[in-house]
Amino acid sequence: MLRLGEKIIIIADSLEQNLPIGQYGYIIAYDRNADNIFDYVVRIPKDNKHYYVTAGDIELEEVLLQQEAERIEKEALIDYALSTKNEEMFRRIMNGDSLDEVLVEQNKEVQSREDFIKQVGLKAWI
Repeated sequence: MLRLGEKIIIIADSLEQNLPIGQYGYIIAYDRNADNIFDYVVRIPKDNKHYYVTAGDIELEEVLLQQEAERIEKEALIDYALSTKNEEMFRRIMNGDSLDEVLVEQNKEVQSREDFIKQVGLKAWI
């Protein structure tokens, strides 16, 4: 259950009541009537109106921003994997492995400066 005063964004209009999808608003009350389908009363400042909404029609702004950040991070990792021709990393991302695990694996593959110089020296010797 969401707290009063939390900033939300309307993401759906399941009851077709002409909700302003994509607009932000604030929870101003709970609808405690047992005979009613609505869960919250939401104030939309841009429209200067109150709407009765179900819990499925709204989402916290913080949650949506987090989901968008994760999507952008995944796209950036896919681009990186494709540009470096790292097939294993690409397959792990596409199979749905955690992004944190993929980043840890990528950081493990990076060599230290001394190892890199030693490897270049060995190849130059041969």
